Amino acid sequence: MVARAHKVRTSNSTEQQLELGIQPSLDALSVSPWLRWRDWWVGKDSTLLYDRMLLWLTLALIAIGLVMVTSASFPVAERLTGNPFHFMIRHGFYVALGIALLITVIQIPIQWWSAGSGVLLLISMGMLFMVLFIGHEVNGAKRWIKLGPLTLQVAEVAKLFFVIYMSSYLTRRVGEVQENLKGFLKPLVVLFCFAGLLLLQPDFGSLVVMSCIAVGMLFLAGARLWQFFGVMIAFALAIVLLIVKEPYRMRRVISFLDPWEDPFGSGYQLTQSLMAFGRGDWFGQGLGNSIQKLQYLPEAHTDFIMAVVGEELGFFGIVLILVLSFALVIRTMHLGQKALHAGHQYGGFVAYGIGIWFAFQAMVNIGAAAGILPTKGLTLPLISYGGTSLLISCVAIGILLRVDYEVRVSQIKVAPRRRSVTKAGGAA
Repeated sequence: MVARAHKVRTSNSTEQQLELGIQPSLDALSVSPWLRWRDWWVGKDSTLLYDRMLLWLTLALIAIGLVMVTSASFPVAERLTGNPFHFMIRHGFYVALGIALLITVIQIPIQWWSAGSGVLLLISMGMLFMVLFIGHEVNGAKRWIKLGPLTLQVAEVAKLFFVIYMSSYLTRRVGEVQENLKGFLKPLVVLFCFAGLLLLQPDFGSLVVMSCIAVGMLFLAGARLWQFFGVMIAFALAIVLLIVKEPYRMRRVISFLDPWEDPFGSGYQLTQSLMAFGRGDWFGQGLGNSIQKLQYLPEAHTDFIMAVVGEELGFFGIVLILVLSFALVIRTMHLGQKALHAGHQYGGFVAYGIGIWFAFQAMVNIGAAAGILPTKGLTLPLISYGGTSLLISCVAIGILLRVDYEVRVSQIKVAPRRRSVTKAGGAA
């Protein structure tokens, strides 16, 4: 009788397990394809240990960048090297190396970056100092260090290491930043040291980006409003002074206000860019059919790649890139908020810093190409040709994915272990 009862219980439990296994399958079939696709894209599964949406946005921007760099660089590559695929091959190599770096960085705990923030800060300052003496000069600026076949733009490395340092400082001294002026001014002294080294290159654009990163992170850390607005006014006055002091910067501002006044001189690059946008109309001339990239628009595959996108893919191509870039920034800022709420203060500040960096640099690049802002030598993250920019952006994305991973792991609730039951009915 005992054996028969045990057999009945076993049969009932097996049937219940089958029913439980079939029910989720039936529920999944009843969900519309659109909802299944949305859940897969967003990654709402609580057991998923990485941000699927952040990863796919990154890969989409990298893929678009590779296609557009290939299209925009054909004429200049043919003229400079005799091989129209020269820049495509180099950019493809950087894409592969960047993805490898992204995968590697995901394996590094966030605590490692926090512990080494001071050393990384000194390394970046040392590199900015070295480039003044051993740097490769292009158009009167020493911003690059030759490393065999590779070229390293040290300002891009400095941006990432500055975000890492600022996050470490705010994690340790957030109370001091919120309560007194001394804690608020300390990171600005570090920024001032970076400013001196960047202006000696000169690299005014990177200085503006780093200044916005510092001010934005201090504001999000809870700095007092009067301190925030005071620094903003001081930075604005300093920027105006630096523009007025250098004639070439002043010419850029004047040509930005009215590029058609000197369309073959100081306003040449911007007028060619505006003509590219105008030719694109709604749907563009078609991929590869740009006229302005045929030696008319300088730096078509780097700083002004959005003009080629506008000409070949039209208004909808521009909107696509804007939506993807905006979604990436929003996802990054949301990750920072989620990390802070979960108690991962350092990871939250890192995410905020990278989000501000990507947002402002993309805004300046696109604004300069469209004639909304004065032209600056800043790349469009993950899209423009530029090995260092792409590699550092991939490292930053890897850090974001690691932050998200650690937040998700900390929120996983482990179910209590069930007590096994022996055949005799007693507890093991």
